[in-house]
Amino acid sequence: MGKVKTHKASAKRFSVTANGKVKMFHTSHRHNTGKKDAKRIRHLRSSAMVQGKMATNIKTLVLK
Repeated sequence: MGKVKTHKASAKRFSVTANGKVKMFHTSHRHNTGKKDAKRIRHLRSSAMVQGKMATNIKTLVLK
């Protein structure tokens, strides 16, 4: 049986903190920001935590 490999696309987008939470960055922040107001761009700049079953699925992809 071969090695279990990390899903590299997910590893670039998500990170797992020391407490086991999954951290992600918001989308829609790189381009087309001229139509978005300053408050929205400012809030998209910060990171967020992934909740629930989705976090469990991401951990299986990233932590290998």
